[in-house]
Amino acid sequence: MNAKVRTQLSVMMFLEFFIWGGWFVSLGSFLGNNLNATGAQSAMAFSTQSWGAIVAPFIIGLIADRFFNAERILGVLHLIGAILMYQMHLATDFSVFYPYVLGYMIAYMPTLALVNSVSFKQMKDPAKEFPLIRVFGTAGWIVSGWIISFGFQWDAIESIQEGALSNTFLMVAIASLVLGLFSFTLPRTPPIVNKNEKVVLSDILGLDALKLLKDKNFLIFFISSILICVPLAFYYQYISLFLTEYKVENSTTWATLGQISEVLFMLLLPFFFKKYGFKKTILFGMLAWAIRYALFSFGDAGELFFMLALGIALHGICYDFFFVSGQIYTDSKAGEKVKSAAQGLIALATYGVGMLIGFWIAGKIADTYLLNDGTHDWSTIWLYPAGFALGVLLLFMVLFKNEKITYKS
Repeated sequence: MNAKVRTQLSVMMFLEFFIWGGWFVSLGSFLGNNLNATGAQSAMAFSTQSWGAIVAPFIIGLIADRFFNAERILGVLHLIGAILMYQMHLATDFSVFYPYVLGYMIAYMPTLALVNSVSFKQMKDPAKEFPLIRVFGTAGWIVSGWIISFGFQWDAIESIQEGALSNTFLMVAIASLVLGLFSFTLPRTPPIVNKNEKVVLSDILGLDALKLLKDKNFLIFFISSILICVPLAFYYQYISLFLTEYKVENSTTWATLGQISEVLFMLLLPFFFKKYGFKKTILFGMLAWAIRYALFSFGDAGELFFMLALGIALHGICYDFFFVSGQIYTDSKAGEKVKSAAQGLIALATYGVGMLIGFWIAGKIADTYLLNDGTHDWSTIWLYPAGFALGVLLLFMVLFKNEKITYKS
């Protein structure tokens, strides 16, 4: 890969995740403080990510893989996203906001697969080259948080009350416009399937990978992946509102501790795989979920603020040790013909089904522990995902039998 293409792909990844991190992290605070959304309404807004994940295979399988270049579809979707994001910036009522965020996530979620397709097409050795490109995505997410907190202070307590968080949607709309136009300059990534070839629904949805569920270990992992997304949904949906109600300034930047730790623990993952094996590594990830929510429950924004910061920083273990390990495990179990389908099946189960359930449960629990002053009893709320994560850990620990999995660096 030459320097020009490497730069193009790096910029693409940076903007792709700058866009996601630039509004999704602070969405909970915006909904609760500026749109006066209930827990159920917040769950509806965050669940649009799941609906987008469910719809994504149809867009990729029916359109991107058959009729048009991936980079062109990427451009069109981000241009559509720019328009919808601008409308979200203007919305002042949840009933107006929701259709736009739903449309936006249906447009955005397929782009996560498209940026990977564009990248892999240009690589001779993806295992070696892709991480060096993908890390710019993590950098984009982090930078967006820093701009919100340090650049404009939109997430300052006083600024939030004045409605400044709506500016995050305007910032992202501009970034989406830039990436939409930039996408048309990316290297050509033509369709991978002949458009005259018969469309088979099972191929689009990756249903061939369902045969992996006949393996007891993979079935236990599959079920655990869905269940662990329940506590994951609590984090995405309420970390911003939680920190805001605890009067934590620069909450969006504090949340980027999770992405910074992702990079660190990604580097440590091969060591854990080699020393402890797959089962123990993934159990470390599950245990980290329970510990982080216990820290959130018993910490506060005063003398015990270090507990909140540590809970956020555990995101690297929570995400890398379970989800990245799971992707490696899935790759090792799938045959050559269903590797992509198997990864798609796991993504559909987690970001689609698992988090859809999780967002709904999180919203119900948040509404149950809403206080008279409009804030929440977070000490109690966080105990629910902590206990749920422990339950999933015990299920996996008892039922899953050890398997030898080699980390492919």
